[in-house]
Amino acid sequence: MMERWILYAFVSMFFAGFTSVVAKQGLVGISAELGLTLRTVFVFVFVLLFGMSVISTSEISLLRKENFIWLGLSGVTTALSWIFYYKALKLGDVATVALIDKGSVIVAVFLAWLILKEVITLRIILGASLMLLGLFVISKK
Repeated sequence: MMERWILYAFVSMFFAGFTSVVAKQGLVGISAELGLTLRTVFVFVFVLLFGMSVISTSEISLLRKENFIWLGLSGVTTALSWIFYYKALKLGDVATVALIDKGSVIVAVFLAWLILKEVITLRIILGASLMLLGLFVISKK
């Protein structure tokens, strides 16, 4: 039986891939900035409704300053990622932009080792190296 977090990661992968295609279609005739802004409004409303339906009010008291700092930083980096992703998506083809964007895995592996002190195995190094090689192949025209 597959662990639940692995299933969640695959579902996330599916929706992330779908997102790129529908976003590109949604950008037809408008700027990347307007498209991103509209998309973000939808994300905000959806996540807010989701949170209101599944988060107990008692859980809110568990928030600490560190949660605000790290999740706030995550929000800023997400916003910057989305801004440049939409600019690239508006100008480039979905397949190439999405593949290059997934190179973020390499950055995540490095930062997980550096900041979180996660153990990086030979398997992870090999996989990340293959992804890096793939990025060089994909980005050449």
